[in-house]
Amino acid sequence: MSTPLYEKDFYQWLEYTTDLVREGRFEEIDRELLIDELESMGKRDKRELANRLIILMARLLKWQHQPEARSSGWIGSIAEQRVQIAGQLEDSPSLRGMLPDAAEKAYPKAIALAVRETGLPPDRFPADCPFSLSQLLDETFFPES
Repeated sequence: MSTPLYEKDFYQWLEYTTDLVREGRFEEIDRELLIDELESMGKRDKRELANRLIILMARLLKWQHQPEARSSGWIGSIAEQRVQIAGQLEDSPSLRGMLPDAAEKAYPKAIALAVRETGLPPDRFPADCPFSLSQLLDETFFPES
C-alpha cells in the first residue's frame, strides 16, 4: 500500500485538493481529511493569537515591573507582537470577537513567562490583567512603573 499524498507532501496535497475544488471535481476530494485540515487551520490561528497575547502581556508586565531593565529590544518585541496581532485581525476580523476570552486565558501564562524572564515572584504581578484590550493593541501604550 502506498503512502497517501497527504502524508508524503502536505503542500502538494494542498495544491492538488485546491485544483480539485477549482475544477469542481468534488467527488475526488477526501472530505473528512479536508474538514479536519480546515478545522486545524482555525485552531492554529486562535493559538497564534493567544501566543502573541502571552508574549505581549509578559513584555508589558516586564516593562512595568522592571523599569531599570527596559531596552530597545523590549520595545521591538512589544511592537512586533502588536503588528502581528493587528495583521491577524486584519486577515481574520472574526478573531476580534475572541480577543476578550483569549486575553483572559493568556494572562496567567503571561505571568508565568514574566516570572521566568524577570526572576520576580508571581505575587508581584496583579492577579487580573491590568491592561485593557485597547491598551494592549495601542502601539503607543507603555505602562507606567
